[in-house]
Amino acid sequence: METRIALIGIILDTRESVDELNHLLSQYGEYVIGRMGLPYREKGIHIISVAMDAPNNVISALSGKLGMLPGVSTKTIYGKNV
Repeated sequence: METRIALIGIILDTRESVDELNHLLSQYGEYVIGRMGLPYREKGIHIISVAMDAPNNVISALSGKLGMLPGVSTKTIYGKNV
């Protein structure tokens, strides 16, 4: 199956969904190339980026599930046919 490179940007403005967020990321772990989290203490938020190499439907599914969590905002960008 053809895969795509994508980056999911996540902004977490409450700690309420941390456990579920981490659970989802571990469920999709086979597709995750890497992740980086940055606490922005002055604003009380956390910024997370997740790089993936996965089929389009897998990327969309994870991004959609993350975006439905309370206090979580996501945006996904895709590489150009890499």
